[in-house]
Amino acid sequence: MIDASEFPSTRPYLIRALYEWCTDNGFTPYVAVLVDETVRVPNEYVKDGEIVLNISFDATSALKLGNEFIEFKGRFGGVARDILVPVGRVLAIYARENGQGMAFPMLAASGASSATQPAAAEDNPAPVVTLTSVSSSPARDDGGPDTPRPGGRPSLTRIK
Repeated sequence: MIDASEFPSTRPYLIRALYEWCTDNGFTPYVAVLVDETVRVPNEYVKDGEIVLNISFDATSALKLGNEFIEFKGRFGGVARDILVPVGRVLAIYARENGQGMAFPMLAASGASSATQPAAAEDNPAPVVTLTSVSSSPARDDGGPDTPRPGGRPSLTRIK
């Protein structure tokens, strides 16, 4: 029998594929990230241990969608920041305009090595995550990468 832990994670490949799908179709790719000590993002924008980042070409500089990390420079409140997200901490990637994308189960281990270490289903059951459209969310004017545009934006809702 083949042991799935012998193979690298498909997560970074799926993230790159959905990023390409978003950009090819004129959509804005967003990633939802579960923040811990291995994630380098501006903590003042973290809400309930999560952050949503706009990773579009227009919102980032020097974007690298690697097998272990997503790296880029982004502006938050007009200030350029270096962002580093282990691929294993990405909860979802989706198009801002229509919410289409993919949610991922959170892996048991944290950090860069979590991208290649699958969690046992009985030890860490994956939460169900759905994308919902929020049309009444207030727009932010601070220039952060997750600034919504008129008409609202999709958001993640975790259902347990």
